[in-house]
Amino acid sequence: MSEFLASVERRAFKQCVYAVRDEDAALDIVQDSMMKLAEKYSTRPIEELPLLFQRITQNSIRDYYRRSKTRSTWISSFSSFGKSGEDNEDHDILETLETENEGNISPSPSAQLEQSQTLKIIEDAIEKLPARQREAFLLRYWEELNVAETAEAMGCTEGSVKTHCSRATDTLSKLLLAKGLSLESVLK
Repeated sequence: MSEFLASVERRAFKQCVYAVRDEDAALDIVQDSMMKLAEKYSTRPIEELPLLFQRITQNSIRDYYRRSKTRSTWISSFSSFGKSGEDNEDHDILETLETENEGNISPSPSAQLEQSQTLKIIEDAIEKLPARQREAFLLRYWEELNVAETAEAMGCTEGSVKTHCSRATDTLSKLLLAKGLSLESVLK
């Protein structure tokens, strides 16, 4: 169980940050989800844990929004996500995009600037998606869940997942093309 939780904690954190746009709340959601998984499903086979964890995490995100709505509080803007001086341990998943300079060689300053600008464009485009489309897109293309697993994690039908993903990729494609990027090059 510990190895599984260690392997998913960063991705789950980033997924929650994208969903709730608040690093502290995202950390709480991930920790609560991990505790629920460990308490209720520790005897389950390891193959079942990824879907169970995704389902628990998605439900925790929905609970967060319900509580926020009840308390009439609003979350911080997505742009505050990339603070300077962040600890490298909590790097952005988008920073793992392939670069021309693989290995230990640092990319040139111009390549680093281009990459950071590309990441900002992508983050802004993802932020503009409706919540369910963003959730489906992140689960399908970043978490690499199949349609059935995504439907189970989101608590909807496979048809809904396909619709949300189709609309999300169409919207992202248009937003990225307007900025000079293609969705296909981003998803590689």
